[in-house]
Amino acid sequence: MASDLLSIGLSGAKAARTALDVTAQNISNAATEGYVRRTIGLTEVASTGYNQNVRDVSLSGVRVEKILRNADAFRQSEVRRTGSDTARANVEVNGLGNIESALEQSGVYPAITGFDAALQKLQEDPVDTSLRASVIEAARTMAATFQIASKELDAVGKGLQFQAADGVTQVNRIAGELARTNLRLARAADASSDQTALLDQRDKLLADLSQYGDVNTTLAPDGSVTVTLGSTATNDPLVSGGATRTLAMTTASGGTVAYTLDGAALTLAGGSLAGQQLALGKLAQLHTDLDDLADTIVTKVNAANGGGTDRTGAAGAALLTGGSAATIALATSDPAKIATAPASAPKNSRDASNLDAMRTALAAADPAGRMDAILFDISATVSGRTVTRDALATISDAAKTALSAQTGVDLDAEGVNLVRYQQAFQASGRVMQVAASIFDSLLQIR
Repeated sequence: MASDLLSIGLSGAKAARTALDVTAQNISNAATEGYVRRTIGLTEVASTGYNQNVRDVSLSGVRVEKILRNADAFRQSEVRRTGSDTARANVEVNGLGNIESALEQSGVYPAITGFDAALQKLQEDPVDTSLRASVIEAARTMAATFQIASKELDAVGKGLQFQAADGVTQVNRIAGELARTNLRLARAADASSDQTALLDQRDKLLADLSQYGDVNTTLAPDGSVTVTLGSTATNDPLVSGGATRTLAMTTASGGTVAYTLDGAALTLAGGSLAGQQLALGKLAQLHTDLDDLADTIVTKVNAANGGGTDRTGAAGAALLTGGSAATIALATSDPAKIATAPASAPKNSRDASNLDAMRTALAAADPAGRMDAILFDISATVSGRTVTRDALATISDAAKTALSAQTGVDLDAEGVNLVRYQQAFQASGRVMQVAASIFDSLLQIR
């Protein structure tokens, strides 16, 4: 009996000591990112045979069966999914906002209206040198703003491409770390402290990975994970056991990007990589619209000027060169080259019919209206995406709150556990003292 009491007390002391260690670990890691609260699972220690009867069961104390992580796989998956959507929306809105700023701050719209205003003013006196010089300067300003807008858009595109390339690098790095974690989990003792630490590391890596792309996971009994990247369930896994596949990025001539996994095309629906891809797609469309507008202005102005006579009596020549926003430029700085008069008109003619034709051609092309439409397009897109981002952020925050309520450390509860397990440890020690006293008394019987 005394020996049984000793074993029971010893098992209780060991279990209480382990519980105190786990509680202390919870408290010390309360603010550690990715840490999941632990609890211990206890079970009875039972042995067969008592009083020389093998059919009896002798209850011999308690033991720690496993260390439990208070983590719900479904809630973790929801946090990754909603976080991935929010990351995509954040990156897309930031990229679109930079595009909007590049177009608005370049001043293309006021430069176009300024050029039209200078042409209208020239109609008052077609031979006035100062008015002609104003038209040349307005054309120079317009061409310069187109070039500035093109350069700014290119800079935004380069930034997005750099971020996407860095994201690809990070995905491959995280995939390698996940593969190594999988191998360590396969060798870890079941329900040990080492395994729970590895599971925390695994979940932290999955959360980091979900910020770059949408991930789907399949958990094995030993805790290792198979990770599929992308919106298609049939994609080859990024991580399977200790093996990984390589994510790569290609850049098209228009500045858009595409992703491949070991050479196979990959479509991403979430994460920052998808956001950068979407922003670059919008950038390419707006860049094309701006190039088309610049080409239209050059074509209309040169065609109209070539159909008239300049101030010297010569046939009109090209005023602008280039065929895109990046290449548009002033072909001549001589104010006399503006062909305000109709074909075959004499030198210094005050007939402004060809100038009227130029303004009519520009009015039909409506460059100011088209530029306004470009600005409205990006502005409306930013506004719509911002609403979507805010809604996704609210959903993501709710998912994080629900997970944190389960996995987070409550210091008040842990303080209570410290007292409870300390008392259990002391009680087990007292049981062993009583058993020792009984055993000593038995030895003293004569």
